[in-house]
Amino acid sequence: MLKANPNYLNLRGSYLFSTIGKKVAAYTQANPDKQIIRLGIGDVTQPLTPTIIKALHDAVDEQAHAETFRGYTPDLGYDFLRNAIVKNDYEARGCEVYADEVFVSDGAKSDSGNIQEIFAPECRIAVCDPVYPVYVDTNVMAGRTGEFIEAKGQWSNVIYMPCTAATGFAPELPAEVPDIIYLCFPNNPTGSTVTKSELQKWVDYANEKHSVIIYDAAYEAYISEDDVPHSIYECEGARTCAIEIHSFSKNAGFTGVRLGYTVVPKDLKDVDGNSIRDLWARRHGTKFNGAPYIIQRAGEAVYSEAGQKEIKGLVSYYMENAKMIREGLAAAGYTVSGGVNAPYIWLKTPDKMTSWEFFDYLLENVNIVGTPGSGFGPSGEGYFRLTAFGTHENTKAAIERFKNL
Repeated sequence: MLKANPNYLNLRGSYLFSTIGKKVAAYTQANPDKQIIRLGIGDVTQPLTPTIIKALHDAVDEQAHAETFRGYTPDLGYDFLRNAIVKNDYEARGCEVYADEVFVSDGAKSDSGNIQEIFAPECRIAVCDPVYPVYVDTNVMAGRTGEFIEAKGQWSNVIYMPCTAATGFAPELPAEVPDIIYLCFPNNPTGSTVTKSELQKWVDYANEKHSVIIYDAAYEAYISEDDVPHSIYECEGARTCAIEIHSFSKNAGFTGVRLGYTVVPKDLKDVDGNSIRDLWARRHGTKFNGAPYIIQRAGEAVYSEAGQKEIKGLVSYYMENAKMIREGLAAAGYTVSGGVNAPYIWLKTPDKMTSWEFFDYLLENVNIVGTPGSGFGPSGEGYFRLTAFGTHENTKAAIERFKNL
């Protein structure tokens, strides 16, 4: 008899951003004359840069000739991209990472959701609270999270690490020992960061407890402060306890193109000595078709001299928006954080509004869309996320609308 996977039936409600999309669509249909400013979903608004466009065109043109036509993608990704990643993202920072430890994919979201498959079902996870929903939901799908406790808004078998104003919106080392620790810095949704010495404490903890850290570095290109690490492999001992995930979506505007990569060091073993890198290689080769050749050529172009100059310009553009939002809201009397090393601004909702009440209030009164903090976890209640990925014009207009509330 055909039955649905019960783990999937345990998922709570809709995916956060699908819920937001439905609410905005309903409002737009009822109010077609309203000009909505979208600062909710972290999608970029600036076009792909000229160097990347040229690389795409050149790679497409190659497909018209038998001698340069490309078929199936290599499981790990093409050497030209993996070598560029190692040289620019790791060797340039003094990190020990090798090309055969780099797995090219279609993005950080897929990898952060799929990586948990290679670990035993009984492994216990620890997540920041608030947290990017994919981390928890994919573990629900794996049957790893236990029962949902309505009163707490939490799963019984998940270790939640509160990230509050009192902790600088960064987690503290958990007293209960997890098998898998999810960390994301610069953080989504709060925009918080940790220093290298603070991150080193997590690496030391993971090695001592024989835990693995899944480190989401999707926003590392936005780091502006010197003592904030771009990679967990800047920390001593990280090769034996950490997996790192990267994205081209936000640094190079690949949200509609899709490209990312995950690093799994050969030194990372489970308690029985099994190679985590080899398990991921098997999973990757079996269940992933590979990022297209033309997209990987575009990724390679990101690391060219011209490409680096252009994407730094993109990052600067969005961080100007972040500064505009952070300073504008602070001047209007809001309590805000983030927006310094990350394209996200985390603000406290006014007048003791819940996150969703503030969402509705902004949408209905000033036609601005943001993301309710409670959608990221219980500690996100009473907070709200805004993104800096809009245009300068819309960002300026949004601040004026906030001031007129």
